[in-house]
Amino acid sequence: MDIGTLSGFLIGLFCVVGVGMTWQVGPFIDVPSIGIVFGGCFANMLISLALGTLKTMPKSGPLILRVSKDNPVDIIKKLVEFSEVARRDGILALENVLEQIPDPFMRQGLQLAVDGTDPELIQDIMETDLDNTEARHADAKSAWDLFRGGGPTWGALGTVIGLIQMLKGGVEDPSALTQGMAVALITTFYGSLIASLLIGPVCDKLGVRNGEEMAIKTIILKGVMSIQAGDNPRIVEQKLKIFLAPADRRFGNE
Repeated sequence: MDIGTLSGFLIGLFCVVGVGMTWQVGPFIDVPSIGIVFGGCFANMLISLALGTLKTMPKSGPLILRVSKDNPVDIIKKLVEFSEVARRDGILALENVLEQIPDPFMRQGLQLAVDGTDPELIQDIMETDLDNTEARHADAKSAWDLFRGGGPTWGALGTVIGLIQMLKGGVEDPSALTQGMAVALITTFYGSLIASLLIGPVCDKLGVRNGEEMAIKTIILKGVMSIQAGDNPRIVEQKLKIFLAPADRRFGNE
């Protein structure tokens, strides 16, 4: 579990509920405001997105709490090991280790290389796989982005509705004045809360997770192509280390 993400949410909630509300949550709950902001955001998503995209939200949301098990340094070391086997015993020798590779993207690429597939075709297949993965991630993230963008917009609309109620009720109807003020203020609060804490960080972290996975897959792609070309293991290592920060490159032959 990503402790940083979870800690951030908890600290944010404490700042809002504990510090801002002083644990008095009741006055901040308003059913009309909830209907306007959250119902409006959901309506936006139904109108703008395919139902298939909406169905990805329950699956993609929890990804922000998961820490990737794939470490770029470990991936590079493994690819260098495979290059040493291929260089020493021939690329067909990798057939014996394919079933032990947990990453399906790496396993697929090496299988294609072992099968003697044309290098251009291997690269085309792997790049298509990578592009489709990124497209799926973008599709899932679009629902969260729309939710985040709709929060402040529907919050502002609720504020306008509340102000209209206040103006029409006037001073002769104190209950209308109070109700209108509550809707005006609390809808703005809900909209800001969605954008700043509840949904906004989810969108940003999903983008980070996508970047991490694309970086790993790019390293694998370059490594497989280098192994298929019969490069010296030292060259394979040097080709892949350029994807790391300088401080992370001190391993292997260095």
